[in-house]
Amino acid sequence: MLVARTRHVITEIARTRALVALLRDGAPLAGEKLARAGALMDASHESLRVDYEVTCPELDVAVQAARDAGAHGARMTGGGFGGSAIALVDTTAVDAVARAVVDAYTDHGFAAPAFLNAVPSAPAGRLA
Repeated sequence: MLVARTRHVITEIARTRALVALLRDGAPLAGEKLARAGALMDASHESLRVDYEVTCPELDVAVQAARDAGAHGARMTGGGFGGSAIALVDTTAVDAVARAVVDAYTDHGFAAPAFLNAVPSAPAGRLA
C-alpha cells in the first residue's frame, strides 16, 4: 500500500509539471495540446482511484460518464472520499456531458449531482 501511495505522489508531481509546461506557452488549448491535457487529467484520476484509493463510486461514475460523453479529460478534485469531479469540455458539449452524468447517476441510484460551469481564466497572481 505504501508503494502505491508513493507512486501516486511521484507521478502526480510529474503530471502537474507536465501540464504546467504544456500550458506555459500561452497558445490556445486545442488539438494535440488539448488531448495531452485531457490525458493528464485522466491519468490523475486513475492514480487517485487505484494507487491512492481516495475516490468513491459517485466520483468514478461522474468521471467515466463525462469521458464517455465527450469530455477531453476528467478527474476528481477537492477532498478525497467525496469531493467533486472536474471535466475539460468543449463549450458546445457542456449540456450533453452534464446530461450523461445525470443519467449515469440515475442509473446507479445516486442522488442528483449539482454542476458549476466554469470557464478558464488567468492564474492567481500577486496583487500590485
